This record gives sequence, structure tokens and C-alpha cells, in this order.
Amino acid sequence: MTELILSRLQFALTTSYHFLFVPLTLGLGVLVAMMETWYVKTGNETYKKMTKFWGKLFLINFAMGVVTGLTQEFQFGMNWSEYSRFVGDIFGAPLAVEALVAFFLESTFLGLWVFGWDKLSKRVHLMAIWIVAIASNLSAFFILVANSFMQEPVGYVLRNGRAEMTDFLALITNPHVLYQFPHTVLSGFVTAGFFVMGVSAYHLLKKNYLDVFQRSFQIAVVFGLISTLGVSGIGHLQGMHLVKTQPMKMAAAEAHWETENPAGLSLYASIDEQGQKNNFEVKIPALLSFLSYNSFTGEVKGIHELQEAAVNEYGPGNYVPPVASLFWSFRIMLTAGIWLVLMAMLGLYFNRTKAYEQNPWFLKLMLWTIPIPYIANTAGWFLAEVGRQPWIVYGLQRVDQGVSTSVSLVSMLIASIGFLLIYTILAVADIYLMVKYVKKGPEAPVEESQKTGVKGASLWT
Repeated sequence: MTELILSRLQFALTTSYHFLFVPLTLGLGVLVAMMETWYVKTGNETYKKMTKFWGKLFLINFAMGVVTGLTQEFQFGMNWSEYSRFVGDIFGAPLAVEALVAFFLESTFLGLWVFGWDKLSKRVHLMAIWIVAIASNLSAFFILVANSFMQEPVGYVLRNGRAEMTDFLALITNPHVLYQFPHTVLSGFVTAGFFVMGVSAYHLLKKNYLDVFQRSFQIAVVFGLISTLGVSGIGHLQGMHLVKTQPMKMAAAEAHWETENPAGLSLYASIDEQGQKNNFEVKIPALLSFLSYNSFTGEVKGIHELQEAAVNEYGPGNYVPPVASLFWSFRIMLTAGIWLVLMAMLGLYFNRTKAYEQNPWFLKLMLWTIPIPYIANTAGWFLAEVGRQPWIVYGLQRVDQGVSTSVSLVSMLIASIGFLLIYTILAVADIYLMVKYVKKGPEAPVEESQKTGVKGASLWT
């Protein structure tokens, strides 16, 4: 095992683990803010119980996201110092804005929201959670600005062997981020919607706190359905954009070896990466052209032609990412997306007719659907990052050129084992806390709390 491979594995471990918490933070913050808005507007105590219950789960998830996210930026300086040297002036700017503005707002107002119950006015307290929700998504925007430069470099000049920023406005209006940001945010909304639906289904099955979880399910199913349809729409537009800007990524995701016009879409393929061909495939004629251009006619370049063009432009080398991995990760993401759309539609029907009370199988199915958005998110992020290979900055720097040259293999191995152990402990703690408070349910009624000598918001103790 080389330093390059171990550096990639370590970063894949920490990033994949961190990204498990990000989508739920993006969506659940908005849902909690919506619930508190209804509480302030109506004065209905049920919405207050909902806000506090889901707010507790949001806090646990948020804390885990912060802890696991801190290691990411350190790795750029430790394992990827050549990358940081090459592109640090550009990559560091949006990350600095994210930390100084978005995260500052997020953490400050989250503190006010947690400790401000019964101390701040209802409207000021409501404003605090909305600022948290908006700042969380603003934080995601600036992080994706940095990532989008790696996908589609803009607003820079090469000088003295380094990439230097010339236009910050071009950086934050990068066409790639204009597709990637809404796709990521809506994916977070989907994750939160199905998380709330799944947990609500658990309590509805047990007939616990029906007023809280019937309303929670009702809000989440509408939120989830709109978000799943939004993800599908923006995902199609993003795919059309990538056909123009990263055609090799899209060709690999379709195991599309030869240029075709019109091009068919492979539903299934037995892929021979060594022979650079598909031994067997099931195709829908012209569908790939439609997905690429919104037309059933249109040339879609194949991997062979794109590899030849890359050699002519960048010099000798292998510019083909791992085709089989991308092909199946793309289909895992799409299959998960279709399942989520169907479940959201079914959930809307059962919610309107109240038929889930007579169909416990549906509530059980919804509970087991909680992991599906996480699978879709991970598969999609794998496609976005691995599909860029062999580039760490597309067209400018290869991955092997970005790794640190002064960190030993032993040091990387020790660090990787340490990360694995710590993250395992954090995973156990997160699952324990989530399960504990999910099962606990909303805070006890005031009269029940008084009997046990506990006063007020027992959920927050």
C-alpha cells in the first residue's frame, strides 16, 4: 500500500462519515423552524412539543457533524499539502467565509435557541432557529463553492506553478455550484423528511403521542415529496451540465464506451474494465441522448474517444475513472431516488385518508426507509468525487500530484487507525443517543412532571 492510496482511503473514511450527518442537519433545521413557526402563529402547544422533540435530535446530529467535520480541513495541510500549496489561495477563501460567517451565525444562534426558551420572546426565539437553519445551508453553499472549483475551475490564473484567484464573484457563481448546491440541499431536505416520517411511524405503530407524531408525519410527507421531486428535476439538469463539462464522468457512469448518435441507456451491463467493453448489456434506445440533451437525437461521446482527446490535451496517461464502481453507484442512487418518490406519494395518500392506521405494514416500511436517503447521498457523493479521477482539480492537477511528499506511510497508517477507532466510538455514541431520545418521545406533560418533582422542559435535561 502506497502513501497515495492510504491518503485517499483516510480522506474517504473521514469524509464519508462526516457526510452522514450533513444532509440531516440541512433539512431538519428547516423542519424544526417550520414547526416553531406554527407554534408561534397558532399558540398550539403540540407544535411546541414537536419543536423540542425534533430539536433535540437536531442538536445531537449537529454536534456529531461539527466534531467529524473539524478533521477535514486539517487533512488538506497534512496529507494533501501539495494540493493546498497549488490551490490554497482559491480553496481557502470560501472555507474562510464559511467559518467566519456561516458557522459563526449557526453556532451563536443555536446557543441562543437552546438556552433561550422562556427567556427570549417567542418571535426572537423563532428568529434564532431560522437563522440557524439558513446559516446551515449557507455553510453548505460555501463548502460547495470550494468543491465546485475542483470540479469546474473558474476565476483563476496560473502563476508561478500555483492557481491564484482573480475573480471571487466567478467563484461563487460557478455554473457547477449553481446545480450542485440545490441538489445537495434538496437531498438534505429529503433525508430530514424521511427521518421524521420514519420516527413518526415508529411512534404511530406504538400509538404513542399521537397528536405530536400525526402532525409531524403530515408536515414531513409534504416536505419530503416536494424535495424528492426537486432532487429529481435538478439532478437531471445537473447531468445535462456534466455531459458538457465532465463528459468522461458521465460516460463512465453509463459504461458508455463507444460514441453513439442516438445513444442508448444501459439498465444493466456486465462490464469488462480490462478489455474496455461491456460483455452484456440491456439498453433502452436513445434514452441516454434524451437525458443528455432533452432530445432523442444527439451524439454522446464514448469513453474511448474521450480518453484519446484527453491524451491529446493533457499528455500520456489513463484518464478513465473506475467504470464499474461509477456505473453501479449511479444506479444505486437512481433506484433509491425512485423508491423515495414512490414512498412519499404513498405516504401522502395514507396521510390524507388516515389509512396508515389500518395498514401497519406501511408504517413498518416507512421506518425501514430511513436509511435509504443516506445510501442515495453516499452513492451520489461517490459519483461526484470518484468520477473526477484522475483529477483532484479537474484539468489542472492530478490526485497523485496533490499528496504530501513528507508524510511517511507509517504516520498515515497510525492516523488512519486512530480515525477509525475514534469514529467507531462516535458512531456508537450517536446511535445510542439517537435511539434513546427517539424512544423517549416528547417531553412529559407538566402535571406528570410535577408528580415526579421535575419542572418544565424535561426533554432538555
